[in-house]
Amino acid sequence: MILTKYFKNFFQSSETSGILLIICVFISLFIANSSASESFNNLLHLDIGFESLGLKFSVSHWINDGLMTVFFLLVGLEIKREVVEGELSTIKSASLPIFAAIGGMLFPAIIYFLFNHGTPYAKGWAIPMATDIAFSLAIVGMLGKAVPSSIKIFLAALAIVDDLGAILIIAFFYTDSLHWAYLGICVLIIGLLILFNYLKFKNYFYYLIPGVFLWYFMIHSGIHATIAGVILAFTIPTNISKNIPSPLEKLESKLQIPVSFFIMPIFALANTDITFHTGMIDGLFTNFGAGIILGLFLGKIIGINLFSWIAIKLGFSELPYKSRWIQMMGVGLLAGIGFTMSIFIALLSFRGSTDLQDEAKFAILAASLISGFSGFLLLKYSRRKKIILSEYREEFNSRF
Repeated sequence: MILTKYFKNFFQSSETSGILLIICVFISLFIANSSASESFNNLLHLDIGFESLGLKFSVSHWINDGLMTVFFLLVGLEIKREVVEGELSTIKSASLPIFAAIGGMLFPAIIYFLFNHGTPYAKGWAIPMATDIAFSLAIVGMLGKAVPSSIKIFLAALAIVDDLGAILIIAFFYTDSLHWAYLGICVLIIGLLILFNYLKFKNYFYYLIPGVFLWYFMIHSGIHATIAGVILAFTIPTNISKNIPSPLEKLESKLQIPVSFFIMPIFALANTDITFHTGMIDGLFTNFGAGIILGLFLGKIIGINLFSWIAIKLGFSELPYKSRWIQMMGVGLLAGIGFTMSIFIALLSFRGSTDLQDEAKFAILAASLISGFSGFLLLKYSRRKKIILSEYREEFNSRF
């Protein structure tokens, strides 16, 4: 009985999943810079699947466009639940992540543009715009109760809006062509999912089966396939009843363990394979490297907090429940973890130039490490500072 309880606590611990994710990052970096690098790279580029169905992709592609769709499905479910019955259930709280994400995309692009306008690097302007939702949520999860749940939900919502923005940018600026026939089929499937919701279909399998087809046609449409997970999540019904689990809540509970302890670690292993070589550090101090690093590190924290402050001052939004501005700054720093989507945009921006791609990947890694570490420390410090102030207040009240 004790062992069962131990494993239950282990699998429910977001801190444990965050630590596992970080370990996988270091394992991937170690492999990429060892004698096993070539074999590992060949594995990631190995094509598997069914060519006759148009589903023969590399292992890396299956991870980033397949498994990560499930991750986005889970995050979408959590966001919808919070919108219906939780931290985002009011217009003021739900609007804040949208304003914050807009600022968090605009300022990094401006900073990168200022450094690289008129150079061969200018086409990479969207690289620092994206937030890596998996890594940012893993780090905030490691903080446990050091930050209020409203901050975690705000970061998740902000990162989803941010990633949707990045996906749209890829679709309009970095995609060679959109396949409108496939997009039309996607629209029809979405309509069917909405109809199922309207008719109050309670079994989530009624949604998952069309969801698979939505993913299939989305991946062939030219739009990043992970958006299918978010769309599917928002069509699955929920309710405000605390006594009867909704289809959304049932599916959410089913996905927690496989996403945290299988999908995210595999994602980290596959996407941190950066091979270090001579001259990469010097590249961080060029206009190209500085544009990426400062865009992610400074652009995110400035854009997110400035647009949040404006939205709150104008009365459009309000701070997340029981949160403070120092925690919002910590979120801004964590949003500077660009990684997967930033690397993906870098690969699209500099197709045919492996050297530029490697320089971009290294700058993204450096910026993500700086932002993640700084955000973790600031959020942890904000909790400690609150405890100290509370103790002083109690002592003052007891004396006077």
